[in-house]
Amino acid sequence: MAADKTASADTAVEAASADAVAASDSAGSGDMASPGEASHRMNAFSNGGRLLLTGGVSTIEGAGGGGLVPWALIGGYGTRDEFGIQSYVTGVKSEDFALLSFGAAINVKNRLEVSVGRQNFHLRDVGKALGLGNDFIISQTIIGAKLRLVGDAVLDQNTLVPQISVGVQHKINDDKTVVGGALGLKRTGTDFYIAATKLFLDKNLLLNATVRLTKANQYGILGFGGLGGKDQAYKPTFEASAAYLVTRKLAVGAEVRTKSNRLEGALGGDSFREDAAFDIFAAYALGRNLSVTAAYADLGHIALQNQHAAYLSLQVGF
Repeated sequence: MAADKTASADTAVEAASADAVAASDSAGSGDMASPGEASHRMNAFSNGGRLLLTGGVSTIEGAGGGGLVPWALIGGYGTRDEFGIQSYVTGVKSEDFALLSFGAAINVKNRLEVSVGRQNFHLRDVGKALGLGNDFIISQTIIGAKLRLVGDAVLDQNTLVPQISVGVQHKINDDKTVVGGALGLKRTGTDFYIAATKLFLDKNLLLNATVRLTKANQYGILGFGGLGGKDQAYKPTFEASAAYLVTRKLAVGAEVRTKSNRLEGALGGDSFREDAAFDIFAAYALGRNLSVTAAYADLGHIALQNQHAAYLSLQVGF
């Protein structure tokens, strides 16, 4: 009986959240309402039961979260009785490089997320200087899965216990010229992570912490492990996000993500050193199913110098 009551209560709160979004969408002044205020409005809604932006956006690797950091939240708007889907395309441009990332993720009843992402890393003038041509691209595919273990960041407002999820990302680097050839690096690797996310609706604040075990160099774009296939031990890295909902449709925040830094000095000096990356972002919901995220990112040291980048991402979610 206790389990039945809990399930009924959860369903009721989810329905209230869904109704709140519908009421807010249909009201002319609803765009400025906070999630805490919106959760008390009632109206029918059928396009996914969660509040706007509570699935996060898509990371550059395809998982639901921020731009750099996967969150414990399951992407999309599906609740415990629904399926959701989101797709994205992201462009990042720094002084010397450009990254195009795109992909999609499926939300299975707010419990499981399955994602696939594709990254094309354009070396631009660096490729030309290395004799690879001005259009040389390193590409990789990321296949991911995330499972919610405990908690519900939206529903659990009466406890400090966060939503906790575990995830895996299998990365397949296509490049046999630089990564698999000149550097002699492994071209496949698997990351494992655990993420904890707490959403304070009354304060319009989201906090996330993620710990990752990885062999990846520059997210896998420069392969996995050390030169010549050596140094294949997993290293822990730390990632964190904070986001504030300025209005129901607008969130601003910042992220930081450390890296394993196992290739430093590969070409002498501090070449290939990896520093922590961070960004400052703004995400805006253009509508129930469409959002755009813009950010300034400091990607740290890539190859021979620090890279500062502009970040723009478009996402469609249900």
